Amino acid sequence: MAAPAPAPVDPNGFRALISRWATGVAVVTARDGTSDAGLTVNALTSISLHPPSVLVSLMRDVDTLPLIERSRRFAVSLLAADQRALSERFASPVPSAEKFRNLPLHRGPDDLPLPDGALGALACRVTSLTPTFDHVLVVGEVVWQEVGREAPPLLFYRSGYGEPDPEGRVRLAPSRRP
Repeated sequence: MAAPAPAPVDPNGFRALISRWATGVAVVTARDGTSDAGLTVNALTSISLHPPSVLVSLMRDVDTLPLIERSRRFAVSLLAADQRALSERFASPVPSAEKFRNLPLHRGPDDLPLPDGALGALACRVTSLTPTFDHVLVVGEVVWQEVGREAPPLLFYRSGYGEPDPEGRVRLAPSRRP
């Protein structure tokens, strides 16, 4: 007798489970003509050293994706633990112009906007865009990099941010049992 088919995975249960995976936090930015856009991500991974490349997963409806599709360029800024407000700013559902208003930044290759104070930044040339469910997987070859300041990273865990302690270690929220 065959085992019964497993029940479908509940999206809320999946979200709760995957939140147990601690991730770094970054801001992805793009520029097309005179328009800047950006958003906070934690679905970012390096995929190759030869050539250096990264993959970022973006929801199809974010305002940054069309700029990336048109310009075929994007930047990634790796956030430090004290940049939580920047992460929250770029995660908010406000127009891109508002996200960049009065933001200290500098420009990378192709005039890509880079928020100041990050641990480092990458400028990438898009090599593939793969629609996957409600996201697009964006693969970019790293064409430029900038090492930023030395500081603990901003971490995201269980729907919250890690907090740096005086020794420079990042403490995660305590485990909560359902």
